[in-house]
Amino acid sequence: MTMASRLSFFLAASIACGAAAHASRARFDLAGPTLEATVTHDHQTLGIAQVPNLAVGDRIKIKADLPRDQSVHYLLIVAFLSGSTNPPPRRWFTVCDTWKRRCAHRGIDVAVPHGAQQVLVFLAPQTGGDFKTLVGAVRGRPGAFVRTAQDLNQAMLDRSRLDVYLAAVRRLNDADPSQLRKTAPLLARSLAIVVDPKCLQLMPDLQAPCLLARRESMILEDGHSTSIVEALTSGPESDLAMQASYTPSLRFGYYSPYVASVLDIARIFDSFRTAQYDYIPALATLQGDRMELSLNRPPTFTEPKSVLVTALPAVEPAQLPPLHAVDPKGIYCARKHSLVLPVEGAPLVFSTAYARAMTLRLEGPGGKHIELPAHADAVKGGFVVDTAAIGTAASGGLGDQIKGVLHGHWGFSAYEGPSFQLINDQRYDWRLADGEANALIVGREDTIHLRASSVSCIDTVMLRDPDGKELKVDWKAKKPDEVELKLPLQKAKPGTLTLLVREYGAKAPRSVPLQAFAAAGRLDGFTYHAGDAVGTLRGSRLDEVSGLELAGVRFVPQTLSTGPHGDDLTMTVTNAGAAGAVQPERKVLATVQLKDGRALTVSSAVLAPRPHALLIARSVHASKADRESRIRLDGDAQVPQDARLVFSIRAVAPVRFDRHTTVDVATVDGSEATTLTLDNGGLTLENAHVAIAEFRASKAFGRAAFGPVQFRIAVDGVAGAWQPLATVVRLPTLRDLQCPRTRKIACKLSGSRLFLIDSIAADREFRDAVTVPDGFPGEALPVPHTRGGSLYVKLRDDPSAVDRLTLVEQRLPARHRAMSHPAIPPQPAAPQPAAPQPAASTPSAPAPAAAAASTSAPASAAPASPAPAPAATGAAAPASAALPVSHGP
Repeated sequence: MTMASRLSFFLAASIACGAAAHASRARFDLAGPTLEATVTHDHQTLGIAQVPNLAVGDRIKIKADLPRDQSVHYLLIVAFLSGSTNPPPRRWFTVCDTWKRRCAHRGIDVAVPHGAQQVLVFLAPQTGGDFKTLVGAVRGRPGAFVRTAQDLNQAMLDRSRLDVYLAAVRRLNDADPSQLRKTAPLLARSLAIVVDPKCLQLMPDLQAPCLLARRESMILEDGHSTSIVEALTSGPESDLAMQASYTPSLRFGYYSPYVASVLDIARIFDSFRTAQYDYIPALATLQGDRMELSLNRPPTFTEPKSVLVTALPAVEPAQLPPLHAVDPKGIYCARKHSLVLPVEGAPLVFSTAYARAMTLRLEGPGGKHIELPAHADAVKGGFVVDTAAIGTAASGGLGDQIKGVLHGHWGFSAYEGPSFQLINDQRYDWRLADGEANALIVGREDTIHLRASSVSCIDTVMLRDPDGKELKVDWKAKKPDEVELKLPLQKAKPGTLTLLVREYGAKAPRSVPLQAFAAAGRLDGFTYHAGDAVGTLRGSRLDEVSGLELAGVRFVPQTLSTGPHGDDLTMTVTNAGAAGAVQPERKVLATVQLKDGRALTVSSAVLAPRPHALLIARSVHASKADRESRIRLDGDAQVPQDARLVFSIRAVAPVRFDRHTTVDVATVDGSEATTLTLDNGGLTLENAHVAIAEFRASKAFGRAAFGPVQFRIAVDGVAGAWQPLATVVRLPTLRDLQCPRTRKIACKLSGSRLFLIDSIAADREFRDAVTVPDGFPGEALPVPHTRGGSLYVKLRDDPSAVDRLTLVEQRLPARHRAMSHPAIPPQPAAPQPAAPQPAASTPSAPAPAAAAASTSAPASAAPASPAPAPAATGAAAPASAALPVSHGP
């Protein structure tokens, strides 16, 4: 049986059999023994926690810290490996007897030999021929132990991120649960951890339990840690762990890369258990020179006896962290007491001790510089810099504009990180934004904007009233040179006010004089288009308006906006039927009701109705690529991106079209829009009452737009109301549908861009549907058998519509039958949204369903070459899938 078939067999068995799956998913929460290890490189010695990689010639000192009353004698063995196809020589194995005095005190001191690539450490119970048995096992199957070393290192690095996240959430929950809403997104960004946004909407006391749930599935794929333990093998086996990360396992949710590595280790160890030894993986938690091992099951001391296996860092060049600034254009204050430089891109910087002796080098003119201590803090989302020494640096000539560079060491290697722009100037000329000097009105919270050359060094802002009372002002930086202030003027009196702007490092706050005025209570006018649902009231102090009546139609306030010239209040009709009877009239009086009970009159104008047209029909002309997608769309409400949409409209108001009529087509969120006219060919008049319009979404909007689109007509610059037109959808490309002869095993749907599919079912009611998880990168899915020769699909861009696949089912020959497994009961599919999602936005992810399993051919029928790896997806199937799946070139 080949390695691929063995791995496929154990993956299928772990999903189909509940007990086996539970054993594979067992957490590493059983405390094991402790090892002490140091590494010496170029006469410098570091604890193992600070060593991300080894180099040829490095000296490794390692010993077991076992209790004095240890009753079982253990051998400590260090083994070097040289790739999956090269058995290591016997001299690469070093052993010592931990129960003997010399080994207990000195342990093993060994140099990394030339050609070594991986290092494994074994703790094996003493038996007859124990050392030779273990050496023979490693030399007989080096590839399995190479993969074990890689997976153990990957799991250890991922586990370190998870441990930091869990500890931080628990610590914050104990100290102040209300801080979790602000801190959890920073933790997620720093550690590449998935945080459920719904948790942050709960009450503070309920946020922490929600954030700690399903913890093993929180870890995202991290390119840096993956490159550190990059597999030397290729082909189906190397894809297995990645595919498992997208596979739902019964009710336990999605596998993360961490869980996938743990499962891979379990499958490999299960495949070479012997009558004498049973291998148990041990994950190491690193602290200084200590490796505290954690086991996922208790060891046994009867035949077969348990051998503990853990890994040291790989022998490879240093993989420096790809750290970068969250905002490369950001400007930071050099005098801030606890300066935080936001960074991302390298979670191991926050979860391990590999980054050491980090400092921020401030570079001034003439080569002058100063080093400030810095350390990574995942809770704050970046490097925290101690700026205490900056006070004397200002007089040393660093200047007002300073460049800062993060640098230090990554293990034994020198590391230079991202650079930042800092300011050290406090001579700011604070001023109000243009047009706001006379806009402050007492009796309400008002908003102003304060400008200076930079706002990075603001510490606090206070407002002093004429009586000398100081009130705290909420502020937010809007631009590098502008800050928005919310002034609490609800109880203020008209007159002179003073803003007190305190900056970091300044001895006294800066004063900015303001003038506040009483409200004039001015009503300038009300404008309304006949037939509309809203009108606009202009004036000042319109926040005191409670309603308006015009020609028997009642309006209520909706949105208030304030500008230098006054207020604009959008008001909504309460009775659409009565509003339809209002006729255009240039001058008419309306009655305005105030919140204090007063009623005032205001001059109004009822303008002509806005232009309006009715949608008559639509026609979708698919491109060649759309036809090759093998998906038949349901009606003409869905438009592929490359398709040409032709639609006809009938004039309502005005009743005739002319050459000044245009048609606007836009996405619902307004991010993309195009105008169809007679001149650009997008609009053609059939006659004075009917027009034909056409456009192609990919050409008009670009490929970033998808989802619902809308249209409106405009005449002489006056635009009508938006009306729904269609939904632009992106299509996957489907190649073939292969099905085994038995319905107990799922079919395989192959193609590209399968992430554009929301779900697949064998009937229009979508019973037992297969749901595709967000971010699915594979090229094959397990799907149900057809019913009546058809499968139905819901696209991610329009999950409310049910479309049909046009692929012809291909029956696989009998030799492709795999071992049957009991059907996995599907989980109910998540309810579809009541309304389409806005265009160009990420669709909501439906709830995951149960996984389809993978199997391999029986050993007796295994081909000479390795069998292809099974697909592992995030979809649910009505039965355990067991088909070979392609993963692309």
